[in-house]
Amino acid sequence: MGVRPDSETFDYVIVGAGTAGSLLAARLAKEPGITVCVLEAGPGDLRPDVRVPAGYVKALTQPSIGWNFRSQPIPGGQALPLYQGRIVGGSSSINGMIYVRGQPEDFDYWASLGLPGWSYRDVLPYFKRSETRIGFGDDTVRGRAGPITVGDVGWSHHTSDAFVKAAQGAGWDWNPDYNSGTQEGVAYVQQTVRRGWRATPAIAMLRTALRSGSIDLKTRARAVQIMFDKQRAIGVRYVRSRGGVEKTVMAKREVILCCGAINTPRLLQVSGVGDGEMLAKIGVPVVHHLPGVGENLRDHFVSRIVMRARDGVTTLNQIARGPRLLAEGVRWMLGRPSALTLSPSHVFLSCRSDPELSRPDLQCMFTPGSFGRNRAGHLDSLAGVTGAWWQHRPKSQGYVRALTRDMFVDPEIQPNYLAALADQTTMISGMRLISTLLTRVELAPVLSEMIQPPSMPGTDEEILAFCRASGTAGCHFVGTARMGPDGDPLSVVDDQLRVHGIEKLRVADASIMPTIPSANTYAPTMMIGEKAAVMLLS
Repeated sequence: MGVRPDSETFDYVIVGAGTAGSLLAARLAKEPGITVCVLEAGPGDLRPDVRVPAGYVKALTQPSIGWNFRSQPIPGGQALPLYQGRIVGGSSSINGMIYVRGQPEDFDYWASLGLPGWSYRDVLPYFKRSETRIGFGDDTVRGRAGPITVGDVGWSHHTSDAFVKAAQGAGWDWNPDYNSGTQEGVAYVQQTVRRGWRATPAIAMLRTALRSGSIDLKTRARAVQIMFDKQRAIGVRYVRSRGGVEKTVMAKREVILCCGAINTPRLLQVSGVGDGEMLAKIGVPVVHHLPGVGENLRDHFVSRIVMRARDGVTTLNQIARGPRLLAEGVRWMLGRPSALTLSPSHVFLSCRSDPELSRPDLQCMFTPGSFGRNRAGHLDSLAGVTGAWWQHRPKSQGYVRALTRDMFVDPEIQPNYLAALADQTTMISGMRLISTLLTRVELAPVLSEMIQPPSMPGTDEEILAFCRASGTAGCHFVGTARMGPDGDPLSVVDDQLRVHGIEKLRVADASIMPTIPSANTYAPTMMIGEKAAVMLLS
């Protein structure tokens, strides 16, 4: 492939300044003499709805800083909005800041697939490397000197305290650190907030690294094609706008894709790496037939019960409005505990839907507020609380497929939520469990009645219908460029994150996860970025 005379050349070209990409760029730039170009499709992250933690309720759905994809209709349900960040920081700039690593068995399973270096013992140092844990934690498993602050939620609410007591009354132990390697139990959430501000790899690491002059961060630069010389990646084409002039950046060492589990497979496909038959349908010449690209999409499917608060009980529905919101803003500016520092959920519960299971299979979250018609960013006018649940490790798999060579046309995305019978069974058990917790005696003084659904469904079929009709995407997308050994026909990268059959091309984001971990995927994605940096520099 010919190289434009006006192209720029760097040691590394990273596509995507998200959770892993911004971290990886900052780590690479510490090496003397290394130059890095980072292409980010979105704008910079210096905006209040990103920097102030509670701003996530607006940032999550903003089309100016998000991809705002939409799924195909899910089995037995409807099409769903799928949110990913299109901004410096990626989804770490719009997510709920909740820090959950997962269960050790998640990573040990990866290693058992023929992926040396990915067991819990192997990845633990990379979790520790990125964090500064503020608060309780065993220093053998928690980091104390990393760039990302991980603290306990700094604002309390009496309904959250009552939910914790309800969980304990139902038999679950208090867990002072669910990221210790033992996840089961109830706790207040851990979140990436520093001194009242959202903490992300882009803010804590990339911003500082840019001062070195070793990184060229190009914002509003959408990658449209990976450039190849035969089967070796040599650079990336990008544009500033649809129909704009194509520009190129060349990589002397490697191209690394950090676009996330939707855009990474799409970029591979429009560049000629993917299933040959699918590529032929959209008129893309095949560079390398790799049928696993875009397959194995996994995500958490979230359902919620909303309860009305009793008269006189104030929740976030009132606190986030009028004079009370102004008062919280003053507290935040003074560095005092404030609702403006909150994650979307307040309490974390990892539990088993069946006592006979060997480890937890459900994650439940409690929020001292309720959102209108299950829509993110729209608080109800009445005082309420929300209990949410999802299956830790769903079996259902979907796909991402480019529909055209045009990177400005959304791909076809089918998450296939609740397609697997095991997932249906677990979600049904989860609704019964969360309903029981929300109606326990410990919460009776503060909660009155169920308002979504109006009453608890009686049969399994009715529960499943409710979940399908009202559930939402967890937006923890993984798996579409999954790791696997050379003999695995549907794997996309090897244990060193190198794309099978292609030289000088790696993937370092959530798409490489073979299975979804028992976690919000923010922390595992940072771990992948840290591990990729060591691979590239070793």
